[in-house]
Amino acid sequence: MRTLDVELGDRTYSIHIGRGLIDSDLLSSVVRGRQVLVVTNERIAPLYLDRVVSVLRNFEVATVILPDGESHKHIATLDLIFSEALTHRFSRNATMVALGGGVVGDMVGFAAATYQRGIDFVQIPTTLLSQVDSSVGGKTGVNHRLGKNMIGAFHQPIAVVIDTDVLATLPEREMSAGMAEVIKYGLLGDCDFLAWIESNIDLLMTKDAETLSSSIELSCRMKADIVSRDEREGGVRALLNLGHTFGHAIEAHLDYGDWLHGEAVGAGMVLAARLSEEMRLLSEVDVARVIAVCERVNLPVRPPQGMTPNDFMKHMAVDKKNVDGQLRLVLMRSLGEAYVEDHVPAETLLDVLNACCH
Repeated sequence: MRTLDVELGDRTYSIHIGRGLIDSDLLSSVVRGRQVLVVTNERIAPLYLDRVVSVLRNFEVATVILPDGESHKHIATLDLIFSEALTHRFSRNATMVALGGGVVGDMVGFAAATYQRGIDFVQIPTTLLSQVDSSVGGKTGVNHRLGKNMIGAFHQPIAVVIDTDVLATLPEREMSAGMAEVIKYGLLGDCDFLAWIESNIDLLMTKDAETLSSSIELSCRMKADIVSRDEREGGVRALLNLGHTFGHAIEAHLDYGDWLHGEAVGAGMVLAARLSEEMRLLSEVDVARVIAVCERVNLPVRPPQGMTPNDFMKHMAVDKKNVDGQLRLVLMRSLGEAYVEDHVPAETLLDVLNACCH
């Protein structure tokens, strides 16, 4: 097992990465109260719910099975979690466990942040995307029909338990979506990691255990360092949004269906690269490299068929990262060096969107 910490003073917590952790005593050792609410979804429950409940056999355990999918990530679904906790009279000493991908983790985190004004929660991420990104850092929330993750809270878990064995059941499409976030770390802050990804793509996509563990650890280490320095996204943490403003616009346009989050981020990173090229920051060769690495993991590199520049502008206008109505985008000065740009000329952005939309 590999362990690294997210350093946040008295709220510091550990990320545990290893094989077989879902069946170990690790989860029971980090729970601080006697009551545990395990929340999962319809797809994950048949695979892992009984195993997690078995590990918690010495606790008072209740379970919630949510409908699967980003389209259910809204306030109404939260009521299923709150109702179960209240039915069992769970106290402020209770712990919620998020067993699932990014959607489950975000919703359970938000439920834990708001139930009795805040209780403990543990992340057990079951997708590559959630293991390398969404389970770490304490961003929680739900979508609104007018914008993604517009309702939420910063609420850190007390532990993240990453069992790499669960990736064996991960569909290929979900694997590709997770690779978008792995690639993101190379593009935003570590060109050597990007080169390592390019060299090891075949091993990663065939789920070689050691290679996957290394990619998860390196990704989590980068995110833990950034979160430790900027928990609430007042500065450097904004770099983690590379590709996400474009990606969230794609998801909103598709009403959070059809494309997975990582697929939207993949196309969004290519758009960010093309815009960086248009602003004379990246070279044509750099952009080709971004496109190539995304294509090699089977990510889309163009917006959805029929999505227009106006569609992008409409959805990007309500992105939560905007400040005082000013669009904020994460661009790249070079591969491995991202930065936040507050002053992208509208005509430049439209030129790129017009060239890429089809």
